[in-house]
Amino acid sequence: MNSARGVLAVDIGTGTQDILCWFEGNLMENATKMVMPSPTQRVAQQLRALREKRQDVVLVGRTMGGGPCVREVVRHLEAGLRVYALPEAALTLHDDLARVQAMGVTVTEAAPNGVCQVLLRDLDLDRIGQAMSLFGVPLPDGVAVAVQDHGFSPKESNRLFRFRYWHDFLHRGGDLQALALEPPPSFMTRMQAVLADCPHALVLDTGIAAILGALLDPRARQAMAHGGTVVNVGNGHTIAALIRDFHVLAIYEHHTGMLNPVKLSEHLRRFRQGLLTQEEVFEDGGHGCAYGPEPLNGSFETTLVTGPRRRQLFEEQSLFAAPFGDMMLTGCFGLLQAALWAQGYGEVLA
Repeated sequence: MNSARGVLAVDIGTGTQDILCWFEGNLMENATKMVMPSPTQRVAQQLRALREKRQDVVLVGRTMGGGPCVREVVRHLEAGLRVYALPEAALTLHDDLARVQAMGVTVTEAAPNGVCQVLLRDLDLDRIGQAMSLFGVPLPDGVAVAVQDHGFSPKESNRLFRFRYWHDFLHRGGDLQALALEPPPSFMTRMQAVLADCPHALVLDTGIAAILGALLDPRARQAMAHGGTVVNVGNGHTIAALIRDFHVLAIYEHHTGMLNPVKLSEHLRRFRQGLLTQEEVFEDGGHGCAYGPEPLNGSFETTLVTGPRRRQLFEEQSLFAAPFGDMMLTGCFGLLQAALWAQGYGEVLA
């Protein structure tokens, strides 16, 4: 067996990028694992350092996840420094380049001479490979990546745009295995940017990767046959799904920082009953919720919770999912399952 056969799974969030390096034939528990600062955090740190030196910057590279790095761009401008951006990198700030320019960023086709370049991209295989090589670990031949992509929506709320995508997914059956085998649509520009850097990668949404990974927890098997709720409390976003037999029947998303235990508990109670509306969640500052065509028969009370901020919103630790004993790698295990499905391995990891 070729020892290079395997999967590098990279789950890219707001706070961290979680990395699993698994080789065929190895025990999952012995796989190489890393929890590192996310790409947007690293770019934000670089911008802060350059601001302290009073240096103008030009953003180059790909469209990537925003959040922390976008806030640092705003602070750079507020400090009276110049920020330039090449068009593709500028889409990190907003899908409407006119709005990017209205922020004070100069969108340009070529990087100005003498201006410090800040490289934007979500997937940095060179950096990951260098870290692995320090311990004699090669990169596997397979790559699976998760990012949250709102979709290209220059004139409309990207939250609404994203939930139209989820609505379509649910009305196509909500099949997690089928979704894992689909290439990302062209309007998912952040996913397409990952594919531009790594054309052979499998790319999934972070929420779907987390849901799929949580279902690999042994406690999920019996519960999911009859229906249950999976919740991922991420650093930036909280996603919940009503699941039966690896099919998503309904999906909910909000910003973690805007939730508290009481609000989330009430949202989930009404979500399970099919009573929570897209408009209510959206007007509360969240992304929304969507339901598939199948009636929500069952209580969906059995709940599995994962994500780095789960303790902020849940107290009952018996709910916490930890596939293969490692909660922080839940999304990576979901990516690995998806990658194995894509390679024709039809079984569920155990």
